[in-house]
Amino acid sequence: MKRRIIRISKITGILLILLYVTICALFYFNQEKFGFHPTKLATDYEYDFKGNFEEINLKTKDGVNINNLLFKADSSKGVVFYLHGNGGSLKRVEKRAALYTSLGYDYFRADYRGYNKSEGSINSESQLHQDNQMLYDDLKKRYLEDDIIVIGHSLGGALAAKLASANNPRHLVLTAPFCGSKGYKKQPKKEGKESLISKVFKILPMKLLLKYTLKTNEFLPNCKMPVLIFHGNEDRGVGSSIKLKEGFKPEDRLIILEGQGHSGINDNPIYQKEMKKLLEI
Repeated sequence: MKRRIIRISKITGILLILLYVTICALFYFNQEKFGFHPTKLATDYEYDFKGNFEEINLKTKDGVNINNLLFKADSSKGVVFYLHGNGGSLKRVEKRAALYTSLGYDYFRADYRGYNKSEGSINSESQLHQDNQMLYDDLKKRYLEDDIIVIGHSLGGALAAKLASANNPRHLVLTAPFCGSKGYKKQPKKEGKESLISKVFKILPMKLLLKYTLKTNEFLPNCKMPVLIFHGNEDRGVGSSIKLKEGFKPEDRLIILEGQGHSGINDNPIYQKEMKKLLEI
């Protein structure tokens, strides 16, 4: 009886180890599905924006077409290079662009592989950085680099910080960025229970499995230009920006937006006021 119990325990232990390894493998090879949520459009889809805009299609080194949008101001003083979050829907892109074009700046809405009309699929963080640098290099053919403002939201904030650290745009603006460090605590959820997926993630060796570290905290020290960060106090990740503030240069600023969540920062009146001041300089 005792031997049978020991045998069952061993088999159970082996099965649990196999299950754990399987979960780790599933996460590693499918984490793009967890982290990226693209909206897909046919390559022949016709945008029906009312404003003055241009589609800019650029090929990556491996031949993948990235479809981007450039909304134009009546009299351009420069361009906003915008890197979006993991959703990437174009439903409100024209409204967002209008804020910047009304202030005399063109709005270049960069896209990622597999999003909207762009081909291919994302398979690594380094690939994202390389693609963004390719887009930025092309933009420098159209604008003086001192007339480029780089803005990144959420996931795009880390990408924007990396891009700015390797180049010399006039300003870097981040909205609800990730920190890339475990040196801060998230605010507790106000409602609802923790999901099963969240519980599973807690037992995974994330340092070994995670392909997308998005270490904004490591990129910012190499950013020579002024950095301006906005984060809503209703966003559970607001501690990320508070942590980033510890590495600020004297001219860098963090603005906490009262009552603001993770999304919709572009519509926040304080954000709009501050961007007006920045772009009118």
